[in-house]
Amino acid sequence: MPADPARRNDRARRAILAAALELLAETSYPELTVERIAARAGVGKQTIYRWWRGKGAVILDALVEAGSAGDGSVPDTGDVAADLRALIRATVAEFADPRLSATTRAITIETLADETLAEQVRDRLLRPQLDAVRSRLEAGRRVGQVRPDVDLDQVVELLFGPIYHRWLLRTGPLTEAYADGVVDLALAAVTPVGVAGRRST
Repeated sequence: MPADPARRNDRARRAILAAALELLAETSYPELTVERIAARAGVGKQTIYRWWRGKGAVILDALVEAGSAGDGSVPDTGDVAADLRALIRATVAEFADPRLSATTRAITIETLADETLAEQVRDRLLRPQLDAVRSRLEAGRRVGQVRPDVDLDQVVELLFGPIYHRWLLRTGPLTEAYADGVVDLALAAVTPVGVAGRRST
């Protein structure tokens, strides 16, 4: 029986994405090339270019697929402040990690010159996380922990905007204390009067 082309293509695609992640862990983003990904995956360079526009698109797909293992939701313990602190601490830790940060910074640079890649990064990598945080804030609003009149999309920006600003411009250290401060300031603006968020340590 002849090999199924669709199955063969899926195997090649998975091998390419796995190779991209392996090489990301072994080398810096600037040193990672389509040629090296193809060699590691055991495919021709043209196979990659048939499915992706370039290195950035391959890495994006690899990161999206790696992140799809979980459901992407923000845990709901009943305490929106504690849940957001845990999430923002984890986010800040990723930005503070030199290797992860280098990859994110390199992809960000590519998006400045590639509008299509920028849209894909926003919609496929960033948007699911932002939407998950918005959903957690909506749940907090339903139980009276978030004011009913606030724009939840703006609250999400209040949480993530300062992190991106500090990371992009290198204006200060990215620490757990900083993460907690971002959450505390954002929630101070949106918590109903008389409702105090518990401070987690």
